[in-house]
Amino acid sequence: MVSTIGVMRRILGVVSVLALLFAAASAVPVDPARPDATTSDARSAASDDQPLPGYTIANPVLSPSLVGGEPSRVVQGVHKHAGFAIEVPPRWNGRLVMWAHGYRGPGTTLVVEEPGYELRKRLLEQGFAWASSSYYANGYDVRAGVESTHDLAVRFAELVGKPEDVFVVGVSMGGHVIGRSLEEYPGFYRAALPMCGVLGDQELFDYLLDYQLVAQALAGVDAFPLPRDYPAVAVPKIKSALGLYGTPTERGEQLAAFVTQRSGGERPGARAAFAHWKDFLFDLVGTVQPKPGLAFNPIGVATNLDTRYAPNAPVDLDRVVERTAPADLGARLAPELTEVPQVVGRPGAPVLSLHGLGDLFVPFSMEQQYQRDVRAHGRSHLLAQRAIRAVEHCDFSPAEVGWAWDDLVTWVDTGTQPAADVVDDPAAVADPRYGCRFTDAAARGTGTRGLFPPC
Repeated sequence: MVSTIGVMRRILGVVSVLALLFAAASAVPVDPARPDATTSDARSAASDDQPLPGYTIANPVLSPSLVGGEPSRVVQGVHKHAGFAIEVPPRWNGRLVMWAHGYRGPGTTLVVEEPGYELRKRLLEQGFAWASSSYYANGYDVRAGVESTHDLAVRFAELVGKPEDVFVVGVSMGGHVIGRSLEEYPGFYRAALPMCGVLGDQELFDYLLDYQLVAQALAGVDAFPLPRDYPAVAVPKIKSALGLYGTPTERGEQLAAFVTQRSGGERPGARAAFAHWKDFLFDLVGTVQPKPGLAFNPIGVATNLDTRYAPNAPVDLDRVVERTAPADLGARLAPELTEVPQVVGRPGAPVLSLHGLGDLFVPFSMEQQYQRDVRAHGRSHLLAQRAIRAVEHCDFSPAEVGWAWDDLVTWVDTGTQPAADVVDDPAAVADPRYGCRFTDAAARGTGTRGLFPPC
């Protein structure tokens, strides 16, 4: 049901990776020999057909696919410090799909992956070519994703031919890449399909920060800034005080209610989702020495200065939760493309998104934030959003993704906006049947989807 291309790797690797977000910060000088020094100077100094210093590229040989009994054309290589793979069907329809992968962590290996959820096969059979970049850097580096994806699309025109349309599809951090790409290169992409995407941009890190601060306030544990022994000493105290090892206390129930509200409001499966994710959201915190740079410390853009907490009883969270300004205010406010950039909500092309209702790693509220931004810019006619009754991150069946993809193409070709869910109406989202409309009936009840009541 979940994509076999890297989803579990993204989830399992994230524990040690996102530890960097919350590790106690200390001044670490930038070493230009380290892979985190992905500055413009470093890129211009290195040869385009090589990774940046300190990185290696994993780009296993991709065997051609048989499409109608004929082999596809596969092109692989390195372009502007990023590995890439391109596949073109024997009867190419002149259209290209760019795949934007998710968060890779702080490792030094740049990985090239094919489109997940059986999309590779679907695209080729429909006549679409696809291309996927490793990006030139790891970490939470949306800038690398935006630039590498665009660079590869331009390179495709040189290697294969200029496409009539360029679509962009991706997951998780790839959704952040997509949201910003549509604004960074207006008119370049014909349409987009972000899935489980960070469309609420920096708001994701506000939410992750808030989980720690609210839990601390409810437990009466003062541990911010987070000390290096936070996971071993403070977190067990917090869990014990809130009853998170067993039956939650009244304050533990308030934490659960807060997470529900903060992640998208009352909705089917919300309580089961909290039980599934509550430990993981603490496990994001680790003791790894942080690397320099915003891509490895994106929590630096996070703030809760203007957060109003709900529910605000029995504990008055608005009064007791510690407030913190962004450690990197410049990055928070920067309009230009950064590692953790803004997505202001001005798509110039149709966007059809998918999001799991119970995903608390990249929560459903990302869709609501994006919807508000898009509406504020008068572009709601370019956005269609679908809720899937799933709890795990990026848990979509091939049928759900294939349906969305086909509808996106039809939207582009006919101009008819596809059916979608309402995401900004609390009453609609709280309906017991919410999310049933676009959830694969064959997938219901399997895995963590069994945490939802039947439709």
